[in-house]
Amino acid sequence: MKQLTAVILLGSLLIGGCTPKPEATSNTLTLAVASSVQFAMEDLIKEYHAMRPEISVKATYGSSGNFFAQIQNRAPFDLYLAADMRYPEELAKAGLAMDGKVSRYAVGGLVLWVPNASPLDVEKLGVQVLVDPAVKKIALANPKLAPYGSAAVAAMKSLMVHEQAEPKWVLGENITQTAQFVESGAADIGFLALSHVLSDKMKGKGRYWEVPANAFPAIEQGLVIVKNTPNAAAAKDFREFILSDAAAKVLVRHGFKLPAK
Repeated sequence: MKQLTAVILLGSLLIGGCTPKPEATSNTLTLAVASSVQFAMEDLIKEYHAMRPEISVKATYGSSGNFFAQIQNRAPFDLYLAADMRYPEELAKAGLAMDGKVSRYAVGGLVLWVPNASPLDVEKLGVQVLVDPAVKKIALANPKLAPYGSAAVAAMKSLMVHEQAEPKWVLGENITQTAQFVESGAADIGFLALSHVLSDKMKGKGRYWEVPANAFPAIEQGLVIVKNTPNAAAAKDFREFILSDAAAKVLVRHGFKLPAK
């Protein structure tokens, strides 16, 4: 009887030892991406998929600040591509970035944009158009959530129109919503990302003035791999692709500048 029990126990151990462990990885990467990068990212994902057809990449677009809060609360993203460096660096300091690495991948441009039907001569007047009595509402992304919004505020202060412009502000949650405010007529003019107005969706629909880069802190955009991603190998591969020369060409085509190496 003791021998039979021993055989049963040994068999159980052998069976248990031969049972394959469940896979910790999947073939899908989930990205949290700043709205300003949406159109470039759509092209980047296509290029990446052509190289790695076995990996599916799904992106969710929104404000960098909202994603920052979600990742702090353990939202299941694999990578976070923000519109600034501060949010990714804060995640790294909190131990929420895999390998603690924060990578600069792009530098954004800021513009003032109006629809073609607008009588405002934004190209000639530049930032002074904001003090025109005909301008009742100025759209910008919420500066508490979106780096392009905080850049817009800094530019208005630097260019000495902040006091006159602030009462006219209409805040969008992100750049995409801000653009919708101006397109729909809910605002007369808006601060948008250069990458947004150069997209196929917006190209030809309006006119813009590019805010001088020295009027606001550089919009350096950073990415991190989220700690505890179950797809570490694929996430590292995608990060390497975003930092590659091939991806740089896509980003430049969409109006971004490249960070200094």
